[in-house]
Amino acid sequence: MRLNGLDDGNGGRGGAGTGSESGTQGDLRVSQKSLAALGDAAYQLFGHLERDGKHAKAASASAATGLKADFDVGRALSHVVDRWEAQVRTVLDACAHISNHLEYSNTAHRKDDEHALTAISKISELDAGFDDRDQRR
Repeated sequence: MRLNGLDDGNGGRGGAGTGSESGTQGDLRVSQKSLAALGDAAYQLFGHLERDGKHAKAASASAATGLKADFDVGRALSHVVDRWEAQVRTVLDACAHISNHLEYSNTAHRKDDEHALTAISKISELDAGFDDRDQRR
């Protein structure tokens, strides 16, 4: 799926970049600040869900156990508790993955930027390399 336009309100398609300074369509731009905020939100959601996602487990499991002997709803409630736990684990895994990936990406890109800056900032060495290459011809 690719999203690179939207309805302009007149039945036509306006570009995603319409009204931007660059005038390009379909460009995704993101800043380190917004990526950091997203990673932080994922980390915070992980912490809250890990703590709060289990509040009803003990009471629900206890009720399910008490009801199983006499009512079908006991088995159903037990199934709901199991599914809820599985869903909480899935969301926790996704939050951890997002947070970890953004942190890894940030670190990797920062190292790449530092390497490129170091290499480019040595202009005299770069010039000498070009001079050496030209003399070998």
